[in-house]
Amino acid sequence: RGLAGIVNNAGLSLLDPLALQPLAHLQAMLDVNVTGALRLTQQALTALRQGRGRVVFVGSIAGLSALPFLGAYSASKCALEAIADALRVELAPWSIEVAIVEPGTIDTPIGDKALASLDAMAATPEGASRYGHAIAAFRRSVTQALGQALPPATVARAIAHALTARRPHTRYLVGREARQRAWLKRLLSDRLHDRAVRLVVGLPGRASDEV
Repeated sequence: RGLAGIVNNAGLSLLDPLALQPLAHLQAMLDVNVTGALRLTQQALTALRQGRGRVVFVGSIAGLSALPFLGAYSASKCALEAIADALRVELAPWSIEVAIVEPGTIDTPIGDKALASLDAMAATPEGASRYGHAIAAFRRSVTQALGQALPPATVARAIAHALTARRPHTRYLVGREARQRAWLKRLLSDRLHDRAVRLVVGLPGRASDEV
């Protein structure tokens, strides 16, 4: 009868300033977050066509609204947005629905792993000298967000709807943080959005000597 659906949930987040980002970190995130998701989907397509199944990608609000030190991770999730959009049209002739779930901060081990990578960058001489204060401010912001993180069940409910609803959504914004960030990204100009991000995460502006 074929396959009813697949959920591409694997994810890797390594936080670094893009100016100092080890390219190996970028490659690792692209391999897991983008290439791996597409590879699995390709391998399942024959069974999905037979079962008129569904494809669900677990993305992130970071794919719509990038933050400092999350640039490479956001790039991988933005790529996943494009893949979901293209596949949704390409697979429509076989009645295969494609959806992407866009959570905010969720209470999973990925948060602690991301902070560990940020701490490693802050411990390097160049990271400390160029971005030490900014990394410390951003770390406090991330720690606060993790303290208010939603349980994984909230994402699971969105995934379940995407897999079982008669007419699933193409996108699922999960949590107030995700909805607020998406709304601000649409509402504000780039300059105003940059200013808002700096205020929220505690980063200095252009006139500062700290970055």
